[in-house]
Amino acid sequence: MIRLTRFNGNTFYLNAVHIEVVEATPDTIITLTTGKKYLVKETVEDIILQMKQFYQESYLAKTLKQPGESS
Repeated sequence: MIRLTRFNGNTFYLNAVHIEVVEATPDTIITLTTGKKYLVKETVEDIILQMKQFYQESYLAKTLKQPGESS
């Protein structure tokens, strides 16, 4: 899960697995695989960093092979 902030100041947590697109328009919009959209205060770069950390700490990162790794 990644921590995000709505424009009204409320924070919430979003499962990063469901994120399909993150874009700056200039406001940051997150689109989920379901099509639902979230407008948040964090920058695209901040969200990408949180997503990287999420995947590094999650089980998914431990089971997926990196390019060049042997089986």
